[in-house]
Amino acid sequence: MHENVTVVRHPLLQHSLTILRDQESDTAAFRRHAAITASFLLIEVTRNLHTKPVEIVTPLTQTTGDQLEERLVIVPVLRAGLALLPAAQNILPDVPVGFLGLERDEQTAVAREYYRKFPNELSDYKAIILDPMLATGGSIEETIHAVMKRGCKQIIIVCVVAAPEGIERVMAAHPDAQLFTAAIDSHLDERKFIVPGLGDFGDRYFGT
Repeated sequence: MHENVTVVRHPLLQHSLTILRDQESDTAAFRRHAAITASFLLIEVTRNLHTKPVEIVTPLTQTTGDQLEERLVIVPVLRAGLALLPAAQNILPDVPVGFLGLERDEQTAVAREYYRKFPNELSDYKAIILDPMLATGGSIEETIHAVMKRGCKQIIIVCVVAAPEGIERVMAAHPDAQLFTAAIDSHLDERKFIVPGLGDFGDRYFGT
């Protein structure tokens, strides 16, 4: 496994991932455990963010605390990436959000862009890209290119499950990127779906 790929382990995370995989889980359960899964992943992602000391006054006295120093932008890949956004905003409430809309052609498995909206300049930012399913890697690659065009040089990818084929493609093209996932699955089938996977994440989350 690539040194910049982290599989996050925690009993509660594995429990939630099992519920996400189960085809019998209804929309409410899927949404609830998608939020739990995203929270665990994002806590791990932010573990090593840099802070700076700051002087504050508590109700009792003056003291020194720590304040987040790095500039971040959250980039959910539409549509399914929106499922991970609420957890990201809860953990990082002041961080701006950029959007890239990509739709996969079911016949060719090639992603087509239909929407893009980012802060104008990202040269001082670290991008946290949210996409629950890393299958072929095409959508993630397009998103990385989009943020890099705006000057961003530090990339973190957050996904729920990842296929080895997608990991290999993304890390070969962007070896300095960091990838966090709850599971590396077996392979892609002939339709480019992740096996065992959990089906279409967006459809299951949004009930469509």
